[in-house]
Amino acid sequence: MQFEGTTYRPPIEADSMLLQVTVGCAHNRCTFCNMYKDVRFRVVKMDQIEKDLKEARQIYPRTERIFLVNGDAFVLKAETLGKIAGKIIEYFPECKIITMYASIQNIKTKAEEELRELKASGIDDLYVGIESGSDEVLTRINKGNTVEEAKIQLQRLNDAGINHMALLMLGVAGKDKRLENARRTAAFLNETEPKLIWVGTLAIFQGTRLFEEVEAGLFTQASEMEILLEEKELIENIQLQNVPLYGVHPTNTVPVSGVLPWDKKKMIDTIDNGIERYGKDALSNTFNRATL
Repeated sequence: MQFEGTTYRPPIEADSMLLQVTVGCAHNRCTFCNMYKDVRFRVVKMDQIEKDLKEARQIYPRTERIFLVNGDAFVLKAETLGKIAGKIIEYFPECKIITMYASIQNIKTKAEEELRELKASGIDDLYVGIESGSDEVLTRINKGNTVEEAKIQLQRLNDAGINHMALLMLGVAGKDKRLENARRTAAFLNETEPKLIWVGTLAIFQGTRLFEEVEAGLFTQASEMEILLEEKELIENIQLQNVPLYGVHPTNTVPVSGVLPWDKKKMIDTIDNGIERYGKDALSNTFNRATL
């Protein structure tokens, strides 16, 4: 199977079959991201996709879940995604879910009927980089959408029956903004009702615009203590039923996971124990996160 560039997929898709349908990221302008700087965005040709499916069929005796690579594969036209889904079912008739990363801009380009057709074809569980529920933050990191636009597009997914996973980033609001950012993000989640919440922590990578802003004194990072208190505030304010939350990304200082609302106290206690274990002095700094 052919893969170009670094392959990224959500950690919980570790057991899913990967199929590359795009190279890079169509947006590729978020100020914090360095993931797709080594490749130019392009669409993989259908004959290559089919060739990879034929080869994969020889490797995988059975697969019920396929993740489409790379950064925002949902950018593909609905017609193209439908054809890919058709080919997947041709070679893997047992496949139940076709999933991928998606952006708010990607969703916006699909009509209601197209979304319903994509759901019927097996496309579901889209991973959407929300990052924050604050317009100020989204503008500063050049996410490409507003909070209201995100609410509208995620509701369109909900109406079409397509589940989405909300990807969040602790510390992205910067120093002294933890309470506001946590509360706005929790309110956003309560309204948009994701199937799953994934929480990572902001990392400042060389070569990104955000790195330059930090060097120039235009952005001040939150301390580790602020980040952990932000996560506590976020968890405390989420009012969703039966929604898994995974805060186990390698960038996170204290790994937590559970199902809301039942495991809320357990996760908060885990964060409190982590704060006690590290100590206030250590957590007054910001840890270096050089790589993912």
